[in-house]
Amino acid sequence: MKPIRGFIDYHRTNIYYEHWPHPNPDAPKAVLVHGFLSSSFSFRHLMPLLHQEYHILTLDLPPFGKSEKSRRLIYSYENYGAIVNALIAQLNWMNCIGIGHSMGGQVLLNAASQKTNRWAGLALLGSSGYLKPVKKFIYYSYIPFFSHLLKYALAKTGVKGNLYNVVYRRSSVTAEMIQGYAEPFKHPKIFPGLVRFLRHREGDLQSETLQRIHLPIRLLWGAHDRVVPLTVGRRLEKDLPQSKLHIFEDAAHLLPEEKPEEMHRQVIDFTRSIHWRQALIL
Repeated sequence: MKPIRGFIDYHRTNIYYEHWPHPNPDAPKAVLVHGFLSSSFSFRHLMPLLHQEYHILTLDLPPFGKSEKSRRLIYSYENYGAIVNALIAQLNWMNCIGIGHSMGGQVLLNAASQKTNRWAGLALLGSSGYLKPVKKFIYYSYIPFFSHLLKYALAKTGVKGNLYNVVYRRSSVTAEMIQGYAEPFKHPKIFPGLVRFLRHREGDLQSETLQRIHLPIRLLWGAHDRVVPLTVGRRLEKDLPQSKLHIFEDAAHLLPEEKPEEMHRQVIDFTRSIHWRQALIL
């Protein structure tokens, strides 16, 4: 079936999404949420594999991807979680499997803590965790032309340099990847949007809140992750009551790019384990 592409108006901000319906209306539902400095582009290898068994929903969190770079929206994880919940409510989806990479994992934890009844479980890929607000960014973000300084800082490393930092093997970085991850940063309003994100980003959910999220959760981690180290995954496994950690020895942070087939198998196995558990309860 062809995808349905469109925008949802959330607090007067246009959020881009893609809905890939499955021919079987009773197929499970998967919601894919990307990480920082990324977009739904990062799931382009994983999504076709999952679509064989799932209804798929992807979105671009503002100011990333094709979503509006709004000056009205509060760019907080709480709001991002609410945006995800608003989208699945619009589709009238229940019992969703959330698949979140990096920052997207933290967004899904927020979404699940807000509306637990809509979620069957979460698969978190190198999820952000335990970060606190960076107060100096809040201060600096009000300095005139700070967005230009931010643009310069990111350009200094470059898209290729940033990609080298998140993969296990540099040879896995292709021209297609470089072009795809660079494209959103050609938009003139992306850097003012990033400034707002740095200003509004509250801290990650802390232990007390995580311990109240009673959902099945599969934590998927690259052993060589330099962005969100494995120690974060081990700590999350302790704090999330129904979580299980799986480690990939030959991977780093960008798991949807490095291990799409393995991610697909893990999500399938995770979904089946949830259904088996639910059958036991019934």
